[in-house]
Amino acid sequence: MFNIETVINDLRTFEYEAEWFEFKENWFDADQLGQYISALSNAAAFTGRSLAYFVWGINDSTHEITGTSFNYNRDVRGEPLIHYLERQLTPDLNFIFRETTMFTRRVVVLSIPAAKTVPTAYQRTRYIRIGSSKERLDKYPERESYLFSILRNGYPTIENTESNYQDLTFERLLTYYNIKGISLNKDTFKKNLGLLTPDGKYNIMAQLLSDNSHVPIRFSIFSGKSKSDKLYSIREFGYQCLLYSLDEVLQYGDVLNLIQVDETNRIVERKDIPLFENRAFREAIINAFLHNNWLSGNEPMFTFFSDRIEILSRGFLPPDQTIEGFFAGESIPVNHKLSEIFLQLHISEKTGRGVPVITNLYGKKAFEFHENSIMVTIPLNHIHSIKDNPEEESIPSKSTSGIKPQMTKTQARILSEIRNNPNMTISQIALALNLSKSTINKSIAALKRIGILHRQGAKRKGLWLVSGYDMPTFKIKTEK
Repeated sequence: MFNIETVINDLRTFEYEAEWFEFKENWFDADQLGQYISALSNAAAFTGRSLAYFVWGINDSTHEITGTSFNYNRDVRGEPLIHYLERQLTPDLNFIFRETTMFTRRVVVLSIPAAKTVPTAYQRTRYIRIGSSKERLDKYPERESYLFSILRNGYPTIENTESNYQDLTFERLLTYYNIKGISLNKDTFKKNLGLLTPDGKYNIMAQLLSDNSHVPIRFSIFSGKSKSDKLYSIREFGYQCLLYSLDEVLQYGDVLNLIQVDETNRIVERKDIPLFENRAFREAIINAFLHNNWLSGNEPMFTFFSDRIEILSRGFLPPDQTIEGFFAGESIPVNHKLSEIFLQLHISEKTGRGVPVITNLYGKKAFEFHENSIMVTIPLNHIHSIKDNPEEESIPSKSTSGIKPQMTKTQARILSEIRNNPNMTISQIALALNLSKSTINKSIAALKRIGILHRQGAKRKGLWLVSGYDMPTFKIKTEK
C-alpha cells in the first residue's frame, strides 16, 4: 500500500537527489514538469524501480520540509494541468498527485510509474536524468541503448547477466552441498540453481559460485581509528567459491573477537567479555555478501579499526524496499536466487531478523546509507583502554593489579614488529630481531602475563592482538 509519509521520509534520508526523484518547494512550469515526468519515468526503469517521485515542499539542498503552495488542480492554457500533461505524454502514464501535512507543512508528491515497453516521451521527445539534471535521451546514445535493453530484457540481475568468464568449474560448490548433506545432480544442478542465462551461458551468479569467482574479498586491519593510520594486515578470502569466502570471513571474525577478562569487583568467578557482539557481526557479514550489488563489479569491504568494525556492501536497498521496512525487518532480497541458495544451505533465514538484531544492540545509527553503498558499524568493547599519548609512561589506572607494568626493550621491539604484521610467527619475529626463539618465547610469555599480548587462532594461521590495538606506552626498564 502506498504511504505518502513513508515515501517522503525515505527520500529525505538520501544525502543527494537521485536520478529517480526530485525535490522542489514552490516551483512550477507546466512543460518543464512534463519533461521531468518523462525523465523520471525513464530513470526509474533505468535504475530498476517501479516508481519515481517529484516532491514539492522540500528544500533540495537541506531536505528540510518547508511546505508548498503548489496547486496541481490549476488550469494550463484552458484545461486542467493533469489533462494537459496526460495528453502530451506517450505512451499513456498513470501518474498520480497526492498531498499530506507533515510538521504542519503541506507536501505534494507526484508518483510516476517507470517506463514499461518503450521510453516515456513528452511532446514526442524522450528525456533522462543524468545525476540530478534533466537531459534529452538522444544526447546519450549509450544510456539510450541500455534503457532499451532493460525495457526489452528486464532489469539486469546476476541471473540474467552473462559472465565475462565462461570456463567455469564447480567442484567446490558440489563439495559444499555434500558437506551440508545435499547431493546435487551433476547433469542438472547448473539449471536448477539458476547458473545459466536464458541462452545457456554462465551468468554472474555462476561466476560467484564457481571454483574461481574472480572476486577479491579482503579484510583490512588498521592500527588506529582511520585509514590514515598504519595498516596492520590485509587478509585475502576471495578468488574462490563465494560460499567458502563467506565461511572464512565469519571464521576470521572468531579470530578477531578477543575474549577479555573482567575481574572488576570479582567475588566468585571472573567475567569473560568479547571484543564485539558476534551475532551482529555474523548478520552484517552475511547481509553484505547476500545483498551486495555484484553487477557493479565491486565486492563488499571489511575494515577493522581500533574502535570499530566497518562492513560495507555495494548498492542500495532493493527498489521496492523502504527505509522503514528495512528497519522493521521486512525481507526483500537484492539477489533473489542467491537468497534461495543461502536459505537452502541454512546460511540465512528469510525472517528479516538480521537488521533488528543489529539495531537492538546498537540502534539505527549503526547503519549509514550512501548513494551507492550501505555501511554497518560495529563498535568494539574494550574493557581496558590504552592511552594514545606516547608521552605517558604507564597504562591507565584500570589495571586489575594496581601495579604499573614495566617493559624491556626486547618486549617493546617485539610489539613494534607485531604492530607491522600481526600474522608473524615466532620464527619470523626471531629472524627480524636477530634473537633466539627462546628469547622471543620468554618475552612473549611475559607480555601475555601482563595482559598486553594475546594470541587468537592456530600457530600458523592465527593473529597477534595487542590490547587497545595501539602501541601501549610503558615505562621501559633496563635489561640485565
